[in-house]
Amino acid sequence: MQFDDVILGRRSIRGYKPDPVPRALIEEIIGLAMRAPSSMNSQPWNFYVITGEPLNRIRAGNTERMVAGVPQSREFRIGQPFAGAHRERQVQVAKQLFFAMGIARDDKDKRQDWVLRGFRQFDAPVCIIVTYDRALDGSDDTPFDCGAVTNALVNAAWSRGLGAVINSQGIMQSPVVREHAGIADDQVIMKSVALGWPDHDFPANAVVSERKSVKEATVFVGFED
Repeated sequence: MQFDDVILGRRSIRGYKPDPVPRALIEEIIGLAMRAPSSMNSQPWNFYVITGEPLNRIRAGNTERMVAGVPQSREFRIGQPFAGAHRERQVQVAKQLFFAMGIARDDKDKRQDWVLRGFRQFDAPVCIIVTYDRALDGSDDTPFDCGAVTNALVNAAWSRGLGAVINSQGIMQSPVVREHAGIADDQVIMKSVALGWPDHDFPANAVVSERKSVKEATVFVGFED
């Protein structure tokens, strides 16, 4: 693929085929992603790639604890709930997804099932947990760098025919993730990425989220035109 094809074609994939993803292909994708820039070449990131029974145990543990009302325990700061334009964008993409999936506003069961898909890493055959070195905790550069490498990761996956979606639901119950992924104590859990072969018959996979315009997002200073 050309660069533009990847950037403009990539979508968040929330429905996957059960087919396994070869380890060599995942290693190739991670190797590409790690060419992402980082502050002073600190490269704070690490990856835990999970599949099979360990991933099933994480899915089950996440779901059971959330249904039981166990408070979430993500290890990064989540800030305040979205408001204003940010909340409007959140609601808009939810409307797009629910419309694609045929989920009515008052259908509580289907809405709940949709939420639980996130805790199950969208039933993808692979989950990648992005962590960073605890020695760097407190540095704003570190999560910025992890965002850069995660963006590169999903784009590299797309360029190889794989789909992915970055999500926080899959790591809401961090003790479950730590236990079954064997995450070292010197690591902080940052994000979860579901990965696999896209199921092109899954309606939500056709959803393309809207973006604000360059004009809305950009201030040009010192240009004559």
